[in-house]
Amino acid sequence: MAIENVKALTFDVFGTVVDWRSSLIREGEALGKKKGLGVDWPKFADAWRGLYQPAMEEVRTGRRPWAKLDDLHRESLDKLLVQFGIKGLSDPEIDHLNRAWHRLHPWPDSVPGLTRLKKKFVLATLSNGNVALIVNMAKYGGLPWDAVLGAEVARHYKPEPEAYLTTAALLGLAPGECMMVAAHNGDLAAASAVGLRTAFVPRPNEHGPAQAKDVKPARDWDVVASDFVDLAARLGC
Repeated sequence: MAIENVKALTFDVFGTVVDWRSSLIREGEALGKKKGLGVDWPKFADAWRGLYQPAMEEVRTGRRPWAKLDDLHRESLDKLLVQFGIKGLSDPEIDHLNRAWHRLHPWPDSVPGLTRLKKKFVLATLSNGNVALIVNMAKYGGLPWDAVLGAEVARHYKPEPEAYLTTAALLGLAPGECMMVAAHNGDLAAASAVGLRTAFVPRPNEHGPAQAKDVKPARDWDVVASDFVDLAARLGC
């Protein structure tokens, strides 16, 4: 199906639309200042993100039943509080820290670019984040989604095929009428394998200044753009 037939753009969110690392560091530093905690917050943020894929893999493999990302994040956070020797937090403070994922800041080009793209395309999330997390993040950051879809709705975490196919089906579209937008080559490869079109938008600072992965397109994706504003221009918006 030709790229001209694309009707909806489906977006990876963590890293592609929002800057999770800087946001988590900012939240941690604010908490550390309030509670007098001497924590290496960049290291903490990286460690928390490092537990993301292993936690979802437990669900993907069927070793545990479906669990939403908020709950997986909380289980990982409880481990990290012990690992980093963080004590003295109340249950509400721990819950607030866990919900830092609901308060991630968009990259500077995200809202302007999405606003332009929305004029021509349906915009939907195709994220591993649960619905409440993504909705709250959208309200916090002003992200103009038409639909919040993805893993929780499909009951499958990416890169399982069902996550992509269910999202397209719920939009009433064939896979080829949807374009997956992501900063991660692996995400695009999984989407392409089930028929979605693909757009690569690199986020070379997602993992900090030493990032070595996903700084360049690994394949000849349908579109490669420098940011969302460039993506809008390339798609005629």
